[in-house]
Amino acid sequence: MIYVTSSNIPGKRIVKSFGVVRGNTIRARHLGKDIAAIIKAMFGGEIEEYTKLMAESREQSIDRMLNEAMELGANAVVDVRFSTSYLMQSAAEILVYGTAVLIEDE
Repeated sequence: MIYVTSSNIPGKRIVKSFGVVRGNTIRARHLGKDIAAIIKAMFGGEIEEYTKLMAESREQSIDRMLNEAMELGANAVVDVRFSTSYLMQSAAEILVYGTAVLIEDE
């Protein structure tokens, strides 16, 4: 399955649109990781624990979006966008969405 942030895919043409598809996940922070993050924040640098958590969340959201697109009969998703929002102090939602389409070679 192809997914892109653009409205078209070079060498392909869109023959059918299935509409908007989305995938999301909500993740809470872990107390042990928070302690490590506080220590790192005091000295500076990347907080790898949170970087990994967000990367895993993005991948899970993408997988869910692509599964929804496949269920509709799509073989690509165009105009893909990401959104992050905080639901409470220790939880965030990652949302990915786009337009499910059927493409074929030009």
